[in-house]
Amino acid sequence: VQLQASGGGLVQAGDSLRLSCAASTRTFTNYDMGWFRQAPGKEREIVARIRPSGIGAINLDSAKGRFTISRDNAKNTVYLQMNSLKPEDTAVYYCAARLYTSVSMDFNFWGQGTLVTVSS
Repeated sequence: VQLQASGGGLVQAGDSLRLSCAASTRTFTNYDMGWFRQAPGKEREIVARIRPSGIGAINLDSAKGRFTISRDNAKNTVYLQMNSLKPEDTAVYYCAARLYTSVSMDFNFWGQGTLVTVSS
């Protein structure tokens, strides 16, 4: 599966952004989808993940209550709605996929990343 993330940009603290990730596959519903981020000088961290059924979870404590993950299986697209953005949310955001039947919990398909910059 190929993944194409978009929607990043430069915003001010308190603004909102919606990231999108389009998947090129005929079997989108076979994949768990996730959003990760990597800030400069830091390790990559998981932000959120969502099952093929649409059941999602925000894994990053600092994003709970501000971010929402969703997917549209008809459009082969997963979204990350980010509200009340903070400067510490500045990072490259990546979408990722894993076959939900895989024994490994690792995400092994990755998009190219989209940069989110939040100014104070």
